[in-house]
Amino acid sequence: MAHNYYSEINLHITWHTKDSLPLLTPTVEPLLHRYIKQRLINEKGVFFHEIGGIETHVHLVVAVPPTISVSEWIGQLKGASAHEVNQQIGLRDKPLQWQTGYGVVSFGTGDLDWVKEYVRNQQRHHAEGKTFDRLERFAVIEEEQDARERA
Repeated sequence: MAHNYYSEINLHITWHTKDSLPLLTPTVEPLLHRYIKQRLINEKGVFFHEIGGIETHVHLVVAVPPTISVSEWIGQLKGASAHEVNQQIGLRDKPLQWQTGYGVVSFGTGDLDWVKEYVRNQQRHHAEGKTFDRLERFAVIEEEQDARERA
């Protein structure tokens, strides 16, 4: 495919662990972050900017080319990252599983430094209760949400 384009497609992406459980432990989180960062650095046209999060979710800041399908790409990234971490840990069960859905927000290049800082300091923002709601949202399939509400 020809690369005759110019784009500035900056995305903030977040997704949660299965049932929002604290699965991103001090053992799991560095493996996950390292894998995602390396995968994105090696992916043609994608620019990795920052990764962060807390025990229950991941935040990612990237710039992507206009040639990708964002939903498919995020799905592949989630699946591959869980698979890789689970392989590295080597346990029979799956210590890392992702919840269905994700949140994605586009933003202008002028906000890149602010969004990177926000993601880099997730632990502090959550500890202080100073999160930015728009960057913390993610989608949950209605069936999962209904099941939780009934429980």
